[in-house]
Amino acid sequence: MAADDTIAAIATPSGRGAIGVVRVSGPSVPAIAAGIVGSIPSPRTARLADFKDAAGAVLDRGLALYFPAPASYTGEDVLELQGHGGPVVLSLVLRRCVELGARVALPGEFTRRAFLNDKLDLAQAEAVADLIDAATAQAARSAVRSLSGALSERVAELQRGLTDVRVLFEASFDFPEEEVDVLSEAGAARQLDDLQLHFTRTVQAAQQGSLLRDGLTVALSGLPNVGKSSLINVLSGEEVAIVTPVPGTTRDLIRATIALEGIPVHLVDTAGWRRTDDPVERIGVERAQAAVAEADLIIHVSDPATDADMPPGTEAGVGKRIIHVHNKIDLIGVPARAESIAGVEHVWLSAKSGTGIELLKVAITRAAGVQVLGEGVFIARQRHIVALHTATRHVQEARARLASPELAAEELRLAQSALSELTGEHAADDLLGEIFSRFCIGK
Repeated sequence: MAADDTIAAIATPSGRGAIGVVRVSGPSVPAIAAGIVGSIPSPRTARLADFKDAAGAVLDRGLALYFPAPASYTGEDVLELQGHGGPVVLSLVLRRCVELGARVALPGEFTRRAFLNDKLDLAQAEAVADLIDAATAQAARSAVRSLSGALSERVAELQRGLTDVRVLFEASFDFPEEEVDVLSEAGAARQLDDLQLHFTRTVQAAQQGSLLRDGLTVALSGLPNVGKSSLINVLSGEEVAIVTPVPGTTRDLIRATIALEGIPVHLVDTAGWRRTDDPVERIGVERAQAAVAEADLIIHVSDPATDADMPPGTEAGVGKRIIHVHNKIDLIGVPARAESIAGVEHVWLSAKSGTGIELLKVAITRAAGVQVLGEGVFIARQRHIVALHTATRHVQEARARLASPELAAEELRLAQSALSELTGEHAADDLLGEIFSRFCIGK
């Protein structure tokens, strides 16, 4: 159902630019259009017009576009005023819209109205924000696929599979007088096994999509002067960290983001871990330990002089995925290589010369579980993965309760309910508020 008020906002980023857009949506759009540009423009036709204030003075000149309901982004009447991108002139045009009956939109309110008016489901609405925030080209392409309904269609397929099995269970105890074996335990088991396989594949795809969206945080740790700063510089392709022969040069966290296989990888260079009386360096070591504790993956760097040593505080990384980098191979004349030792990835390289860096990049993607991303990958959020895991658990419970059709059917109903939360069919208002509050204003 459409809201009964009209909203307006500047839909382009803050700051100065060649073009700026003010977007208006709601029942007062025709009156606002008449008040600003003199009349309602022809539907979906750009019209050059003067944008005027209450006294008839020209505020700006640009293009006015009108999208009548329901064929618009929000499903309501929408007006877009495309003028010059100065913050002052855009504010004047927005103020005029408010004078004519609009109110300033909340973050994400245009997309929220699109969701409420069935123009998008919740997964598609989230993909709008993910497309805007995409950090790599692969993430952007995957967000477009989610926006086009790739994730929603996967969920719809799972819903149809759940419905097919539920029909058998419901019939088995709703019509007990029929002498027809509508529910064969073996047949139901096969269907549930097939369904579980589809759920597993969808969860795996969603996890890859979550990596695309959120990326991977990788902390570089090690003793002072082993080459962590040189390593982040060569990985990022920029001089983001100061490199000197003096141990303890890095005192604070230094960050850089790169893309590996389309995945954003957030690198964090940390202070060298050692016991010190220097209060500034001690704070750096504490921050390094915190960064390691929060990282998804740790690259522990050593050199020929420290290869047998692990720095104090290494317990902060217990339970984390670790790649052990043996740096400065140019000093000992050994070739670059990578191998797994006792389940831990080891890479021998030279950050100074760049030898072996490609081996490290492969090790990072492998340790993170990154798969080759095909054209069918969709963007996903942690909320989606939780919903899929919940639904999968209920399907497993149904499989274990085949001897009690009523209980099995209830588990399948709960699985469908979890999937419905993913697409927003039964989303609570507080969930919607949380999701759309993170959008930018004007979207």
